[in-house]
Amino acid sequence: MKLRHDSPPHGLLRGPRHARWPRCRQSPWLRHVSLLRLAIARAGRRSRRPGTRRHAVRILVLGATGYVGSRLVPHLLDRGHDVVAASSSVPDPDRFGWDERVEAIRCDVTDEASVDAAVSDVDAVVYLVHSLQRSDFTDRDRLGAEHVAAAARHHRVRRLVYLSGLVPDVAEDELSAHIASRLEVERILLGASDDAAALRAGVVIGAGSTSFEIIRQIATLFVVQPVPTWMNRNVQPIAVSDVLRAIGEALEDDGPRGAVDIGGPDVITYPRLMRACSRGAGLSRLRLPAPLVPTSLVGLGAALATTAPFHTVTSLIESLHHDMVCRPGHTWVPRDGGHLLGLGEAIELATDPTYAGPEASLPSDPDWARPHRLLDALPLPATTRAAARLALHRVRTVLTDT
Repeated sequence: MKLRHDSPPHGLLRGPRHARWPRCRQSPWLRHVSLLRLAIARAGRRSRRPGTRRHAVRILVLGATGYVGSRLVPHLLDRGHDVVAASSSVPDPDRFGWDERVEAIRCDVTDEASVDAAVSDVDAVVYLVHSLQRSDFTDRDRLGAEHVAAAARHHRVRRLVYLSGLVPDVAEDELSAHIASRLEVERILLGASDDAAALRAGVVIGAGSTSFEIIRQIATLFVVQPVPTWMNRNVQPIAVSDVLRAIGEALEDDGPRGAVDIGGPDVITYPRLMRACSRGAGLSRLRLPAPLVPTSLVGLGAALATTAPFHTVTSLIESLHHDMVCRPGHTWVPRDGGHLLGLGEAIELATDPTYAGPEASLPSDPDWARPHRLLDALPLPATTRAAARLALHRVRTVLTDT
């Protein structure tokens, strides 16, 4: 892990170099991480246009220990960049399989001095911080965005990329608190620089992704599933590997700017997305329309039926009342012309235990999102296994809180 005094002066660009993976540390799961790196490297090589030249830059990833961040760090390393990985507590490089090319630091975005110090010697910032697990996420995310925007403006950061959320085509006062907060943060960060980009994503497909895990767990747990009729809305999911590609392009000199929607090739309703998840697991489930079911009740039921954080689940459920699809004319198209992963292919990768790419589960993912090795090894029906996993999670949560 690098020390702060090894950092180059702000604005200094480093020449292109090959991203070589060093010899692995001896840990029980590092082979999985190495395979992930190899998969990301291969995907990156496929996405490069012949003759395209990149300049390596020093990139600060805020929220580096989260779902997207933990997969973005090796993606950026493969592209020849230097990475400063930051989170609210100092990241453990061994946990994520990071080597000496990654500088791991603590940066609480609600601490103005901490943000200013982190931004002071980088060329670009990727902002992946969201506080949905907290009831006060709106105020906290606003404060963090204001601090990052001010620091980026003061230190003249060349690129600022924010992973936002798709915004429904409705009046702003009809937006859920979650989407309204994303839009507010987006506007604050875009106001920091003309070179800032907000990439708006809907459901991100991949094992460990919060939105995907909630849908997958619900689609697996119950054999008969009542589905509120107000959930018959369109959604445009995107594979996490394509999210990484979009962020990589946004960091380039000629990458997208402003608010840009990113989505996969498939537009599907939420009930059909649930069906795709259950079929991807080889399960058959019966879904029945349920009219006049209040959102609060659905949010509570979903929170109790999944292992995801309570406030995160209830906030996301409130966002299902509107279509979440990309805007025509404002949608990211890969410059290399390479295909985007389809929904079926992405779900297949996310549920394949032998796959080690970005859509796969990582040992560094939070406990609630990771597979349970013992339960997965037992010859149990899928519903029984899902219920047992949920029960074990509840017991562990109670023991941890006491």
